[in-house]
Formats: sequence, structure tokens, C-alpha cells
Amino acid sequence: MTDMTGKVVMITGASRGIGEAAARIFAEAGARVVLLARGRERIAEIAGEIGEAALAIPCDISRYWEVETAVRSTVETFGRLDVLIGNAGVLQPIDHLETADPDSWGHVIDVNLKGVFHGVRAAMPVMLAAGGGTILNVSSGAAHAPLEAWSAYCASKAGAAMVTRSAHLEGADRGLRVMGLSPGTVATQMQRDIKASGINPVSRLEWEDHIPPEWPAKTLLWMCSPDADEFLGQELALRDETVRRRAGLIA
Repeated sequence: MTDMTGKVVMITGASRGIGEAAARIFAEAGARVVLLARGRERIAEIAGEIGEAALAIPCDISRYWEVETAVRSTVETFGRLDVLIGNAGVLQPIDHLETADPDSWGHVIDVNLKGVFHGVRAAMPVMLAAGGGTILNVSSGAAHAPLEAWSAYCASKAGAAMVTRSAHLEGADRGLRVMGLSPGTVATQMQRDIKASGINPVSRLEWEDHIPPEWPAKTLLWMCSPDADEFLGQELALRDETVRRRAGLIA
């Protein structure tokens, strides 16, 4: 396991799924973890279970001032910010373009795209002033291919992937380590929502086809290590057996 002793890790969307799993796994690796999500009670519960190494900050990442305040509070509490994991994301509305509600469609952009930008924008100055840091954004195969009734999700993830690449371009020579992770289909509430929609091939996958959220969480931990430096600026796909092996998920 990558040793994160003395490091401070901020995780968005930490109330469930990949974010919750990452908070627990990074804490086990020695990090102090900051949990961001709109679910105030749930992140407080998770932080309480983790202990003194965890800080819960209610935050709507679609609002920049809330993200900036969360970063400031992290530095005030722990003295630093070493890793940002941009994990928060929403899928709804699952709807065709000709009937999609414009406000709901725009909300997906606010969370999945602008939320990633807000995290990068708030964290980069802190990390650059400290001489470096790591930014890992959770991407999706939907960033690279359209899926029926997922136009908002696909467009937002495509934009977020470009924010990740832009952060690498602008920060790599100043100590920033920036990567994306496309985890594939993960056994989370999002997959239950997809299943219920009955639209496009993803909804027809069986629950057993999905990987557990601990897999991407452990991969994110490995991505913080020098062993992953050859992938800087790239989007890693967890469907790739080489990545799974390097992350210690399979023999």
C-alpha cells in the first residue's frame, strides 16, 4: 500500500460509492482526509468512523465559493493540501435531447464539469505555492463516446477530461501531478439508477458485471505514488488489466 503518512487528501463526492471508499482507504494509508459532499450528516458519520484523521465539510461543488472555502478550511485545519480527488458527479437526467429539461441538463454541467474546474481552480494555487501536489479526477468512458439519453453526462465528462489535461499542461513543469481515472462500471447507486432507466446497453448489465468501489479507490491511492508517474497527464482506464495489475488489484 502506498504510504500517505503526513499527506492531506481532499475528496469530493465522499458521501458514498468511490468517494467514501477512497476516504477510508486513504485514511488507512496514513493520510488525513477531507470529505466533501452535500450530504452533511452522511459525511459527518463517515468522518466520525474514520476518526481524528478525517474532516467533513458540507459542500456543493457547483458553487465555486463553497469549494474555495473548503480548501481554505482544509489548509487552516491541517496546514496543507497534497491531493485533490475530483470524484463528485451526477448522471440524471437520463433523457433524450428532444425532451430533456434544460435546467436539469445544465445542472449536470454545473456539477460534473464546472465542479471539476472549481476543484482544480481552488486547489492549484495552494499546491503550486507549496511546490507541488496531485490532482486526480474521476472520468468515464462516456467522455469519449455518446450513449443514448446520456447527452448531459457524456458532454460534461468530456469537458472535465479536457480540464484534467489542461491542468497537466499548465502545472506539470511546476510540480503538479495530474491524471484522470476512468473506472468503468462500478457497483454504486448510480448503476441502480441506470438499471432502472432501461435505456442504452449499460442499463442491461447485471450487478455482477460491475466492479466494487474499492477497486477505483485503491487505484487512486496507487496513482499518488511515483510508480504511476509514467501516466501523468493521461486518463487511465481500469478496464485495462495492466493498470489493474500495477494498482495491485490482480496478480
